[in-house]
Amino acid sequence: EVQLQASGGGLVQAGGSLRLSCAASGFTFDDSAIGWFRRTPAWEREGVSCISTGDGNTWSAGSVRGRFTISSDNAKNTVYLQMNNLKPEDTAVYYCGIRKGGCKIGAGFYGYWGQGTLVTVSS
Repeated sequence: EVQLQASGGGLVQAGGSLRLSCAASGFTFDDSAIGWFRRTPAWEREGVSCISTGDGNTWSAGSVRGRFTISSDNAKNTVYLQMNNLKPEDTAVYYCGIRKGGCKIGAGFYGYWGQGTLVTVSS
């Protein structure tokens, strides 16, 4: 059974930092991509960042580039999203999804999802 456990959300002031974790099990982690997406009241599930665990290639949305960093610890089957200089518009429920192969931007390419973790950034 494939399971993804997302954690690390919380309440932070603008300019602060949080680190999200996504721990995966039941999946061939070393040949997969884990993407972080977020859902806000105004948007569909928006792609935030992705990492291919096999070759380390990453992708990040323009809105977070330079502020968010995605990384992978393959020994722990865990992907991290370090979020710095958070802004109120980053407020959302963040989800991680996993797929076999490389990163894809669209949420529909990911077959398995974690339960989501809420990030709230106050101004």
